[in-house]
Amino acid sequence: MRMYYPYVNAYRQNTPNDHNGSNQVMTVLGNGSVSVQPDVANVELGVITENVSLLEAQQANATTMNQVIEALLRFGVPRENIQTTSYTVNPRYDFVDGEQIFKGYQVSNMITVEITAIDQIGSILDAAVESGANQVNSIQFTVQNSDTYEQQALQEALANAYDKANAIATSMQVNLNPIPFRIEERTDTMPIPFSKLALSAEAGATPIEPGQIVIRATLEVKFRY
Repeated sequence: MRMYYPYVNAYRQNTPNDHNGSNQVMTVLGNGSVSVQPDVANVELGVITENVSLLEAQQANATTMNQVIEALLRFGVPRENIQTTSYTVNPRYDFVDGEQIFKGYQVSNMITVEITAIDQIGSILDAAVESGANQVNSIQFTVQNSDTYEQQALQEALANAYDKANAIATSMQVNLNPIPFRIEERTDTMPIPFSKLALSAEAGATPIEPGQIVIRATLEVKFRY
């Protein structure tokens, strides 16, 4: 995301007259970051079934996926937080002596689940696996209301840009106009990705550590001197 500010009155102070009409421009990058405890997890999980009969593979998949969804609902996951992301049917083949031999069909049904009960993620995943889920592809942690943290990161980035510009101006022995005349904003929220998980119904409670999310902001700030 990019936003342009032609004028910002942060750090406003009385400036010497020799700033007026100055054509010298200093461009600096300011960086800010805020560490946040995540409060939402988005999990992709699913059911894969195989059978020589396509109908039986589909029926088995539907039955198992319904069991998985019911398990999620019992844990208090709202139905609107469960969304189908893909449903595929593919023929399976073996190759013997260069000859293609039909093996059967594979049916895959993947869903994305938004979980707000962060402290129960491990138990929820275990319940899904025990109900028949045999794929857990990723977990991404985020925050529901990131605006406040993004603003904090922007404030830090602007302060950092001013400190850099002031240090450079001091080193160059020039007078810095502390009022930036142009700011370009780039912000980025970095969710913590988890690689594909191998889960087993016999593994016991699965430990899931959400860690922290770092919300970063970078500003390109132009000053006159």
